[in-house]
Amino acid sequence: MTNQGDLIISNTRIVTPTGTKAACGGKMNDLTIIDNAVIVITAGRIIYAGPADDIDLQQPPLSSHSRFNAGGGVSLPGFVDSHTHLVFGGFRPDEFEWRLKGESYMSIMERGGGIQSTVNATRNEQSESLLKKAEWFLDRMIEMGVTTVEAKSGYGLDFESEQKMLQVIKQLQNDENRKLDIVSTFLGAHAVSDKFKGRTSDYVDYIINTMLPAFKDLAENCDIFCEKNVFEIEDSRRLLLAARKLGYKIKLHADEIVTLGGAELAAELGALSADHLLHVSTEGIKKMAEAGVVATLLPLTAFALREPYAPARKFIKAGCAVALATDLNPGSCFSGSIPLTIALACIYMGMSIEETITALTLNGAAAIGQAESKGSLETGKFGDVVILASDNYHVLPYYVGMNCVKTTIHHGRIVAQNP
Repeated sequence: MTNQGDLIISNTRIVTPTGTKAACGGKMNDLTIIDNAVIVITAGRIIYAGPADDIDLQQPPLSSHSRFNAGGGVSLPGFVDSHTHLVFGGFRPDEFEWRLKGESYMSIMERGGGIQSTVNATRNEQSESLLKKAEWFLDRMIEMGVTTVEAKSGYGLDFESEQKMLQVIKQLQNDENRKLDIVSTFLGAHAVSDKFKGRTSDYVDYIINTMLPAFKDLAENCDIFCEKNVFEIEDSRRLLLAARKLGYKIKLHADEIVTLGGAELAAELGALSADHLLHVSTEGIKKMAEAGVVATLLPLTAFALREPYAPARKFIKAGCAVALATDLNPGSCFSGSIPLTIALACIYMGMSIEETITALTLNGAAAIGQAESKGSLETGKFGDVVILASDNYHVLPYYVGMNCVKTTIHHGRIVAQNP
């Protein structure tokens, strides 16, 4: 195992999107494929990714790099999971069983389930426990080829608990032995706090005046659950405008349950991404494409809730950039499975495997504002590489729900090797 970030990967087949911006529409199918390739990583950054015959690996300083033979396997960019809620207290298996038996969202809420159940558990759980649980999830993600993950707060809904969640995420970011990169997103507007029941605008004021200024050093992004009877358009607009003024990058949960206009708002504000989008309007798709807002689609959530999948083909036909993410959370989607995400995208959402790879790499990086340094195997980008146990990248959806990642490399360091 290499630790210094100087690594040469040989005997591999490179399969990668290219560029420093999201690939839109039909360009999501454009992958560069290089057989008999070599990837050279120095100090964590790629300095060469191309044919083996075009580089002398015996020249200094390359002669002192660690070597890894990929055995002919495909090398992809590290996967970017750009939407997760991986820090939370408690679990909700009983609620999952109630839902399987046909109980509605409201009936589950009345029985003490729903987001408030997780909020209560998170408020009561110690930081050390939250940290340990998150580390377990991260280790599983790394095994599936994830090298960058976004982590949201949003299960505190008061100052102390939201701060606690963001501080746990910061600890994960600052771990000197970390095996992947973590992007922090403040989601205090995940639901209306119980202390502000019936006073949504007052809670938004509280977030704007108290939480946003205090958490600027703890989170890069600000997100909001823009949904009918939660945070509707005007409250969402003013919170996100306030966040952007303070320097946050902005994102939205949009049009998940009803067609509200969250996609249109994301386009209006130039958000990094709008996520979920199960009930997006045709106009919303058009405006997102025109504004360059990434559509982050979450098929695992639709699968778990037995809801129709987001219209990936409509987004792509309109020229929009589509990303895919897992939405790991304790309620609607207790899964961080990259293999199942890939299978659902290809089988049920009609995405090609080439589009799916782009969605989980370059476009995922764009959805968190990091496409300039991640998401493709190109000179200057971080040495984040996923090596498959095959020379054929079409095995990704073929292995339905099974992991075909052999090796995960983060910044030139081998961080996971599966049997």
